[in-house]
Amino acid sequence: MNKSIAIYPGSFDPITLGHLDIIRRASAMFDKVIVVVMTNMAKTCSFNPEERRQMICKSLAGIDNVTVECYDGLLAEYAKMHGARVIIKGLRAMSDFEYEFQMALTNKKLNPDVETLFLTTSPQYMYLSSSMVKQIAQLHGDISDFVPAAIHSDILNRLTQK
Repeated sequence: MNKSIAIYPGSFDPITLGHLDIIRRASAMFDKVIVVVMTNMAKTCSFNPEERRQMICKSLAGIDNVTVECYDGLLAEYAKMHGARVIIKGLRAMSDFEYEFQMALTNKKLNPDVETLFLTTSPQYMYLSSSMVKQIAQLHGDISDFVPAAIHSDILNRLTQK
């Protein structure tokens, strides 16, 4: 297994500047980062997995060691298949930690070779979530400070349709 491959999983519906901040920081720590668009059965998504993958790719200009894939199985299995030993998880608040800690322990049980690395969000993104972005966009608010410029119009086109 290669210690320099990390996976950053999420639903990314849509990707935010907070997600992009975590990706940039992780890409500086690892030789390769795989952003994995996961299926979360508990969420109703506004964009399908391939649309989310394409939006992430459009947002990654200048970050050469990051690839983006879609996957709808167990994250621990995905890590094993790709030889990744690290799962990156971004934390905004204590409420994030409880859920993410539970997931980290589960992934460790399913794949003892994988570790979870928690990165705290940069302070300017502590409040930011994809759900908040979608809500603001649907109410015709300005989301330009929350999402990458490269996908701003993609998000608005989808979320402001009647």
